[in-house]
Amino acid sequence: MKLSDNYLKIVEWSNEDNCYVGSCPGLMLGGVHGADEAKVYKELCHVVEEWIQNYQEDGDKLPEATVGREFSGKFVVRVGADLHRLLYLKALGAGESLNSFCVDVLREGKKDSRKSKRRSPSALAHA
Repeated sequence: MKLSDNYLKIVEWSNEDNCYVGSCPGLMLGGVHGADEAKVYKELCHVVEEWIQNYQEDGDKLPEATVGREFSGKFVVRVGADLHRLLYLKALGAGESLNSFCVDVLREGKKDSRKSKRRSPSALAHA
């Protein structure tokens, strides 16, 4: 197994760039671009190997692996009192627990994440 096998490599189509974009979250910023998905992946693998080599040559510790991680399904998010109250009221109105309501909002937000990285409190009010 190569060290690069510990890092998630993603190739996806970008409407904004009108090409495939390859990235390796957690290891490197930026990415590899191209019109051919397979070629972008091959180049991405090569670039990831170079990044790892640079880390090692500089004597820097490699970032935490992004492949094979286990997740508990829990995380804490600090939202502020006003947003907490708004979410609680929306959940109450929907007949859901606050947790279930927030999970639904997060799932819906994932679908819209390409359009906007952040949802405003007013957008949540309409959720």
